[in-house]
Amino acid sequence: MSKVSQLEPKSVFHFFEEICEIPHGSGNVERISNYLVDFAKERNLAYFQDELKNVVIIKEATAGYEKEEPVILQGHMDMVAVKKPDCAKDMTKEGLDLDVDGDYLLARGTSLGGDDGIAVAYGLALLDSESIAHPRLEVVITVDEETGMEGANGIDLSMCRGRRMLNLDNEEEGVLLTSCAGGARVHGRLPVETEKKQGCRLLIEIGGLTGGHSGAEIDKGRANANCLLGRLIHFCRKKGDVRFMSVEGGSADNAIPSTSRAELFAEQDNCADLEDSLGQLEKILQREYTVTDSGIRIRVLEKGQGEWEVFTEESTKKAEMLLFMMPNGIQSMSADISGLVQTSLNLGILRTEGREVELDYSVRSSVMSEKEMIIDKVCLLLESQGGKWDISGDYPAWEFKQNSPLREKMVKVYEEMYGKSPRIEAIHAGLECGILAGKLPGLDCVSIGPDMKDIHTPEERLSISSTKRVWDYVLEILKKKEN
Repeated sequence: MSKVSQLEPKSVFHFFEEICEIPHGSGNVERISNYLVDFAKERNLAYFQDELKNVVIIKEATAGYEKEEPVILQGHMDMVAVKKPDCAKDMTKEGLDLDVDGDYLLARGTSLGGDDGIAVAYGLALLDSESIAHPRLEVVITVDEETGMEGANGIDLSMCRGRRMLNLDNEEEGVLLTSCAGGARVHGRLPVETEKKQGCRLLIEIGGLTGGHSGAEIDKGRANANCLLGRLIHFCRKKGDVRFMSVEGGSADNAIPSTSRAELFAEQDNCADLEDSLGQLEKILQREYTVTDSGIRIRVLEKGQGEWEVFTEESTKKAEMLLFMMPNGIQSMSADISGLVQTSLNLGILRTEGREVELDYSVRSSVMSEKEMIIDKVCLLLESQGGKWDISGDYPAWEFKQNSPLREKMVKVYEEMYGKSPRIEAIHAGLECGILAGKLPGLDCVSIGPDMKDIHTPEERLSISSTKRVWDYVLEILKKKEN
């Protein structure tokens, strides 16, 4: 019997472990979606599965709760599937290797997917129970939230009667989230030309960075490995003719990349200077990021002499311009809410595909006009270097609701359980609530969840004790009648 199955609440961790046995990175959700359908069929529950693989499962109210307002429980089934550089696991085909470290649940060598597998596990545990008192439950589980909220954008919720929604995609216990930023993805493509050159090839890696969620951790000042490649090529080219051969870094536009690689070329006479520059820059970065990214390093993984296909001087300059000059990170802070990031962008994915360099940016803002401005800025800079772009996954901000009976109820229940008030907050990270509110007029929504650390990274951890407390809190919310 696994250690995970013995954790409390057992029903929640039982389903979480089953979920983790199924690969479910964004874009690879068919198996997890069918698992949810099979779950509903086995329990004779009404369910709906659409072409996108979104799933809605409905359970009628228990005795005495038939007249209560239905409650929607909402989360997403996909995860950001990232792993450590030395991890051999194929996350498209293999499940996770779970482990327990004190109060934390983690996955060895990979991200855990607590964001948002724990929401799915909570929902399944509620649907599976024959003893928990509750009103009509409508469990809405979307796909591909992490890559642009395509599931929420495409889902049909006409079967839902509820206008009270618990979104279970928060990562901090004791916080009731009531609004969030909107966002979009900009996919840029920079055409490059190549030529054959005789000289030295170095495969280098910028690694050891902390990484993190580009919404939740964007305010931590952590380095972005993809952007550092721009600084690196600029630093090295000040001392001689250095060319790109290829670039690659990051695996999700909404994760701050912790590792990036590039193939660099220098003529034989400049090879020693190139390696010297890499060493100098490593020391500079280690001083600058001592607090946020103490493990930062620049390594030469491979080195060889010969004739190589390299970017032309002009194409290298264009890539240097975009990587070094493109804004990244926080662009503005909210003047209304102290400490809240208002607008940001993150270069999450960088890769070379054929004769193009591809760049994926996640743009976020709680102010629509600023979001549009940053998108325009990214696109204009791409165009200035001969690049092209397209925009996807555009989702609206979730606006604060002045009159919220659900929020009032949740505050009251929390105070009764813990003798103190929860924090009411807005966040910079994106949630699906704004999209779903547009599909369900009058939707009253609050987002909660247990404590998680370092989501979207291989260091992701889920607090076991917090998972239990939030479970108990959800049960009390469902149990407490409004009338």
